[in-house]
Amino acid sequence: MIAAAATSPPGFTTRWASASDLRRSSGPLRQAVPGGFTIDDFLIDAASGTATCPAGHTANLGQAKADGARTAQFKRTCADCPLRGRCTTSETGRTLNIHPQHELLSAARHQAATDPAWQNEYRRWRPPVERAIAWLVAKGNRRVPHRGVIANNLWLHHRAAALNLRRLINLGLTRANGSWHLTPATA
Repeated sequence: MIAAAATSPPGFTTRWASASDLRRSSGPLRQAVPGGFTIDDFLIDAASGTATCPAGHTANLGQAKADGARTAQFKRTCADCPLRGRCTTSETGRTLNIHPQHELLSAARHQAATDPAWQNEYRRWRPPVERAIAWLVAKGNRRVPHRGVIANNLWLHHRAAALNLRRLINLGLTRANGSWHLTPATA
């Protein structure tokens, strides 16, 4: 079924309370160079405000931006680095953008890659969630049709209700003697 509100399947969280409670995938990391290093290959120490690259070069983290993100620029240290080809193609050197929740995101990626229980749970829930999203955006509904939050919220709730009703009818929903019944599936 499709929920109009932002809800998650049982066991999934929309906010991360701690590294041990990570359930949602933070997504795979893109490499600056195919087969090269990702941000997880760098040692980020937010307390001391430094980032250390796989070659051992250290750069200072810049001031926190309004959203809490920080940047480490390796610039000159990349010029004669033997690992440059696996790290960056930029002429000015590698730049890392560190998310304010970097530690939690890194822990989530590690858990997603190594924890069989997490992988099984993710495989269990991803197909129905993807299917529900596909139903929701099908037939030209990828974008909201109205201007304004109230009208679009009403449209989304009506669309979700219509899709849920269609799904229930396909599952055998019938009305008999003034009450609704789902016909049991036959194998």
